[in-house]
Amino acid sequence: VQLQASGGGLVQAGGSLRLSCAASGRTNRRYAVGWFRQTPGKEREFVAGISWSGGSNYYADSVKGRFTITRDNAKNTVFLQMNSLKPEDTAVYYCAAQILNIDIVPNNDRYRYNYWGQGTQVTVSS
Repeated sequence: VQLQASGGGLVQAGGSLRLSCAASGRTNRRYAVGWFRQTPGKEREFVAGISWSGGSNYYADSVKGRFTITRDNAKNTVFLQMNSLKPEDTAVYYCAAQILNIDIVPNNDRYRYNYWGQGTQVTVSS
């Protein structure tokens, strides 16, 4: 599975962005998807995850109530809608796929993911 993240950019605090993660390749396999973010000198941190069916999701406390993760399996794409953005949301955002045999939310441990996208920069100005 190859992943392509897009949709990043520069936005003012309080604004919104919508990230996309498009999958290609062996997309017939069932995979959960997680979004992570990373800033220089810090560990890559979990942001949100969604199960294969889209019926379950999970958020980091720092984004709960502001970010929404969804997916469209017909288009092999996962979205991260980010509202009420804050300067501390500034980071490179990565999507990742975790191959799972059951329909559950993905683990927040980045080492459990099988495939990663290349990252998209999100910058929130104050």
